[in-house]
Amino acid sequence: MTVIARSTAMHVTLSVNGREVHARVEPRTTLLDFLRERLDLTGAKKGCDRGECGACTVLLDGRRVNACLVPAVAAAGSAVTTIEGLAEEGDLHPVQAAFIAADAFQCGFCTSGQIMSAVACIAEGHAGSPSEIAEWMSGNLCRCSCYPQITQAVAAAAKVMERHDA
Repeated sequence: MTVIARSTAMHVTLSVNGREVHARVEPRTTLLDFLRERLDLTGAKKGCDRGECGACTVLLDGRRVNACLVPAVAAAGSAVTTIEGLAEEGDLHPVQAAFIAADAFQCGFCTSGQIMSAVACIAEGHAGSPSEIAEWMSGNLCRCSCYPQITQAVAAAAKVMERHDA
């Protein structure tokens, strides 16, 4: 006896880096897998695949999330920003520039997640001191231990962004 499985794929529409995307996805597909495998946006990394390391951090409607924990169908109707969508017209985002200036990476595996989390950390108003930055960035692990440089980069970017907003 042959069993024919019906597709459970669902139609989703979401904005990714300012571009509207329409796709059919299986309910079990994570936002991370959707971004990497379907849209070829490989900046968000698959680290632990359990939401423990932060390498997959993206912004979902401006809030940082671990894309490995979010079903793609749950992002329907939302705006997703990945590391590929931060730079504007070829100019690095202030956080990206600050990470380069502070040499806030070594192997680079966690860097995109760190940068995305830093953008949110600053937007949330949690970049007032090195200890506050460390606390609010604690969900992003760096196996190379660049934490002092990451904290320095977040603080520097926060100052630049504060001047830009003023």
